[in-house]
Amino acid sequence: MKLLTSFLLLLVLTVSASFLATAQKADEATRKLWDTAFIIPAANKPMPSRRRPGGRYRVATPNVPVDNVAPDTVVGVTIWRLRPANRADSGERLIVHDDNATTEWLPERISSTTKLAQGDRLRVSVEAVRSGYLYVIDREQYADGSLGEPYLIFPTTRTAGGDNEVSAGRLLEIPAQDDAPPFFTMRKSRPDHVAEVVSVLVTPTPLEGIQITDKALKLSETQVANWEKTWGSGVGRLEMSTAGQTWTKEEKESRTRALTSSAPAPQLLFYRPSLKSTDSMFVKLRLSYRR
Repeated sequence: MKLLTSFLLLLVLTVSASFLATAQKADEATRKLWDTAFIIPAANKPMPSRRRPGGRYRVATPNVPVDNVAPDTVVGVTIWRLRPANRADSGERLIVHDDNATTEWLPERISSTTKLAQGDRLRVSVEAVRSGYLYVIDREQYADGSLGEPYLIFPTTRTAGGDNEVSAGRLLEIPAQDDAPPFFTMRKSRPDHVAEVVSVLVTPTPLEGIQITDKALKLSETQVANWEKTWGSGVGRLEMSTAGQTWTKEEKESRTRALTSSAPAPQLLFYRPSLKSTDSMFVKLRLSYRR
């Protein structure tokens, strides 16, 4: 009897250990964007011993606390600038076929303060940690601070067939890799055009009255202002401590498989304290031209 009891106890312990190991492995593989352990702390606080793929975040909006943030409400954004690839480069290439020629571009992360030039080729990737729908608005900004008309540049049927659903681990690329061309080209519309103001909106349900076509949709200024007032107040931003990182295999393959915890984190992470997972999120990013 004692032998049988010992055997059963050993079996239970073995099964429990196996279950815990499997659960831990699954938890480690789960894509999580919000982790205050990877925010660069004050000088008198110790740094975490473990490293996050891509680096650590610094708080770019010190007036917005990082407390009381629901992990499934944050939105990650990465801006990529493309340059011609050469043999010595590491990182994944974006292959573009155009006019019977093939060009290899190397996407590199840029910071929110990077000054851009006419002709720069950009891509945007957006990641959320919940199910919902993604919308991207672009407005020109001029030297006097005024803004041009707002246009909904995503979704359109020309990018991913108009599919704008987001979910945990899914990276939405704008434009998509198989779009023609798979990048935006920075162009000034007039001499005093100094920046592009890009707004990213994540909603739990599709926005009413939005007709997805093959062209950017002109929005009313009143409508966009209401969205920003309702869903964009008190938004904070974290930025990865280093820029210049090249496109990885995990990020390149994200269109066919979900990202895991081993993939690099977004360059920018937007958050809003006390936000609920059923609330919408409106964030803005300014891309400035070099003078």
